[in-house]
Amino acid sequence: MTAPPPPPGWYPDPAGSPATRWWDGQAWTEHLQQPVAQPQHQQGRSILLEQPVLVVNQKTKLIELTNEYAVRDGSGQQIGAVVEVGQSAAKKALRFVSSIDQFLTHTLEVRDATGVVLVLHRPAKLVKSRVQVTRPWGEPVGEVVQANAFGKIRFDLVVGGRLAGAIQAENWRAWNFAITDHTGTEVARITKTWEGLARTMFTTADNYAVQVHRRLEDPLASLVLASALTVDTALKQDDRGFG
Repeated sequence: MTAPPPPPGWYPDPAGSPATRWWDGQAWTEHLQQPVAQPQHQQGRSILLEQPVLVVNQKTKLIELTNEYAVRDGSGQQIGAVVEVGQSAAKKALRFVSSIDQFLTHTLEVRDATGVVLVLHRPAKLVKSRVQVTRPWGEPVGEVVQANAFGKIRFDLVVGGRLAGAIQAENWRAWNFAITDHTGTEVARITKTWEGLARTMFTTADNYAVQVHRRLEDPLASLVLASALTVDTALKQDDRGFG
């Protein structure tokens, strides 16, 4: 009986170099992690993870066939974006003529000035959402899992099968979300009523603010960023109001 392949992870490079190579669970990839000089995608943290306030602006389109968001800092300067990728012509047509968008598969990239920071993949859902968050080279970060389908919706932030935090919709219509860590302590908040930003940036319903109360460490930092920036696209994919 053939043994199953090892799980995704960094392993000694089978080519014999001193680096480790990323195994995606099925095959070796081109991504190497050097023992001293790490590859660019491993150096430092994205500027998006260092901001106490992020403002998310869903770009207005005549016909909303793809999802695209501008991400700004607290002063209004654009420092990133969220872009949906992998949209086929058939899926775009389906989104145009129907309202079944929430049942379709979505893949979103969180980007800063250096390139892709995180990738979110939300498989087609029937009742509850489940969003898989990975690094751009495929390394898993964790999942954002809808914990309930009725009442005040909650999403669990899960890493390796263990609870790392949660997003609680205090009032869906008013866009008040509390983001907590595994102890239940609030570490961030999503709101449309942040008074520290110029009022002109909130003249449309497509803007909301993410306030991070303290510097977070990974993987929680990346899960909070991913879920907060895509709460409308990947999580809130229907017109129900929860309050």
